[in-house]
Amino acid sequence: MTIKELAEMANVSVSTVSKIVNGKDDSISEETRIKVLRLVKEYHYTPYASVLSGNSKSLVIGVMLRELQNIDRTLQGIIYMAQQSGYTLMLCVSHNDAALEYKHISSLLKNRVDGVLWELVSDENLKHAKGFDDAKVPYLLFDSHHPDAVNIDYQALGYQATKLLIENGHKEIGCLLTEGHVPKEVLQGYRRCLFDHGIPYHDNNIYYDISQSLLSKISSRLMSAVVSSDYIMSLQLYKVLTALHYAFPYDFSMVSLQDESHGPSTYPDISAYEIPLYSFGKHICTKLISKMETKADMQDIFQPQIRVSSMATVGIPYKTLGKKVLVVGSIGIDNYLLTDSPIEKGGVVTYSMLHQHPGGKGLNQAVGIAKMGHKAVLIGNMGNDADSDMIFNVLNQYNIDPKGVVRQLGSKTGKAYIFLDKSGSSKIVRISGNVGTLTPKALTDRQELFEHAEFCLVQTEISLETVEATCKIAKKLHIPTIVKPCACGPLSPSLLKLIDYLVPNKDELRDICPQFEKWTEQIDYLLDAGVGTVIVTQGAEGCYVKNRDIEKAFPVERMESVDTTGAGDAFISVFVSYLLYGYELENAIRIAASAAGLCTTREGVISAMVEKDSLEFYLRQKGIFPIS
Repeated sequence: MTIKELAEMANVSVSTVSKIVNGKDDSISEETRIKVLRLVKEYHYTPYASVLSGNSKSLVIGVMLRELQNIDRTLQGIIYMAQQSGYTLMLCVSHNDAALEYKHISSLLKNRVDGVLWELVSDENLKHAKGFDDAKVPYLLFDSHHPDAVNIDYQALGYQATKLLIENGHKEIGCLLTEGHVPKEVLQGYRRCLFDHGIPYHDNNIYYDISQSLLSKISSRLMSAVVSSDYIMSLQLYKVLTALHYAFPYDFSMVSLQDESHGPSTYPDISAYEIPLYSFGKHICTKLISKMETKADMQDIFQPQIRVSSMATVGIPYKTLGKKVLVVGSIGIDNYLLTDSPIEKGGVVTYSMLHQHPGGKGLNQAVGIAKMGHKAVLIGNMGNDADSDMIFNVLNQYNIDPKGVVRQLGSKTGKAYIFLDKSGSSKIVRISGNVGTLTPKALTDRQELFEHAEFCLVQTEISLETVEATCKIAKKLHIPTIVKPCACGPLSPSLLKLIDYLVPNKDELRDICPQFEKWTEQIDYLLDAGVGTVIVTQGAEGCYVKNRDIEKAFPVERMESVDTTGAGDAFISVFVSYLLYGYELENAIRIAASAAGLCTTREGVISAMVEKDSLEFYLRQKGIFPIS
């Protein structure tokens, strides 16, 4: 292409094109300059006379780096933006050598680059920047302490990571750093956040390796959480603590910074703020090109969104955790089939809108306990199929201790098919899958999980043999038991005398005691057999409670039901939780009955389990809470 053809395409004079490509364009408008440069780059135009004189645009950007290590994503961003804008790169690596950096300056000038991105090694070498100034080559300093440099705000990242822990109740927060200028800025953000929240700063909470001193502070509960500037070190700490049988985030919380190159699927999942290296590379390249082409400095400040990847390793401090509740039971997948027709015996009904959610009474009750603010520990088995991944996601989402949950090789996770009509009534068909693999022996192998539990919840979706073994261990450790019977038939006398609370509905009560017609006789039989308290849930009618000291019906406000499937599990979870919060039996039952009713106004089971705050807000609105 000739200069005349280029001028015609740009609709300008030949002299205008000549001035622009030779850098003598001070009198030419920015709009015209950008238009001509775009055509020059698109058609790779370089006039022969300009090549000889050495004054032409090279369409090359020089990049001077201290090191290649930890710069890959930034460099990728630079490369992408340069290519999008029609430039190629000339890369120089100084290896933190000031003398070599000076040689690179000379080389870039010799090769007539149009601009330079400069990761400064030494402030001393800024005196050599005069060569760029004389040659009218704009440069941009980045990732440097120099006041003119453009940098990622590592202070903000350190501040935000610390703030996340403080918002979750942590005050004894350590800081785990590597050497270098980035960790120093993270430390400054950490210190500023502590100051802003009135938390004292202590030098002895700053660590540069995973030392015995750090581990001792964690084990003695003198440190509840840590902010880490280095993701690899965070992984190492995670490995060390899990080997010592600490569970994240129950025993300890951690937030790390994470280089984008580690990727979002790194296992294990550690709560992290991503360092936006790629978008930073794009930003600084765009800013330099603006200086090169418009001769004006782009004033945009680099302010990417800062958000945490997950809450996998962030929880409330161990000292403030609610009391521990052990749940032993079924884990599976609930499949919802919805119909507009009422569910009746006989006939053909068409179902639609299949929804699939993790469930099983064991998982349901564990989620209910966790939503009430207590520490839920679940014991149960599932298959090694794709369904198990969905279940572990739920355990992670609700911070349920997963140590008692085991994948069984070669087996399928149990399933339930829930047939639901528009009135909220439901019928359930269960495919047990590997539920039967939770044997008394499997329970004995996980017996250490019973330690320090305040209650033990168990349901008869697992074998009655395992239910009885659970109650025996709990009784031996003086842990009160709550049993939810479902489709189980009569319970043995040896099991009944181990149960502190039995919570059936009327249908389940009839299955347990088929020899009696009246439900009051059925309750009396169970109490005589050794059950401590019988609580009969009656749906919209509330519940009925009887033990040696009380016999009373508890009505509830009628609500518009959407799905009644999880009401029983919601009742038990809330009942246990408020007993642990110090409420008397009758008051705990009143709250639990309201929670069960509220649960039926929502679809699903796990999603319908009520949170403590929303439940108490509802109860206050109704004038039920607080209960004296």
